[in-house]
Amino acid sequence: MRPAPLVLAGAAAWCGPGLAPHVSSLCGPLGITRTTGPSASGVALTFDDGPHPEGTPAVLEILAARDATATFFLVGEQVERYPALATEVMAAGHVVALHGHRHRNLMRVTPRATAEDLDRGHTIIAQATGIAPAVYRPPYGIFTPAALLVARRRGWEPMLWSRWGRDWRGRITPEKIAQLATTGIVGGDVVLLHDADHYSARGSWRRTVAALPLVLDGLEQRGLRSVGL
Repeated sequence: MRPAPLVLAGAAAWCGPGLAPHVSSLCGPLGITRTTGPSASGVALTFDDGPHPEGTPAVLEILAARDATATFFLVGEQVERYPALATEVMAAGHVVALHGHRHRNLMRVTPRATAEDLDRGHTIIAQATGIAPAVYRPPYGIFTPAALLVARRRGWEPMLWSRWGRDWRGRITPEKIAQLATTGIVGGDVVLLHDADHYSARGSWRRTVAALPLVLDGLEQRGLRSVGL
């Protein structure tokens, strides 16, 4: 085989897992979960990028008022800044999951640095909450072979989503977020939302907070409820 095809094959192997959020057929062979499996009534609402000093408490308040459980994919560097909020998420009965330590596209991170980042984030979250996260989702949903290998070796479940509200965008409305998140939703779906704007459009968490009651209403209308992963 000529060097050029070898390089192309290597690049494809490195980049392939990163396509999983957009090519769902890749998830099964790669061992990446997108849903909770068949469920009569459970849907997993998940929130990435927190904790956030305003967004996280607002989301927690709405979930508590509606007796809903969710999963929070926490970022280690934000847990370092707001450890009490991470503890509050856990104390409220929600699932704490890993989103890495720094919020970076892992395609630009070496395998060694990836392992160090994930282990650091995991340790910080576990120390703050008393819970060792067992589910992992990378920033932007972009897996690499290195990230998948670390997850498998540590016994973490690699998780993406089957629905999203695209709530990180600056001009999207709460109504549109709810529509995207719930149209066609069924039991077992995993919904991606964000309770923070650390890495997205400024103030985007406010639109998520405004959309969340609409999302929960949409679930109830379909006989569904929000459950943890």
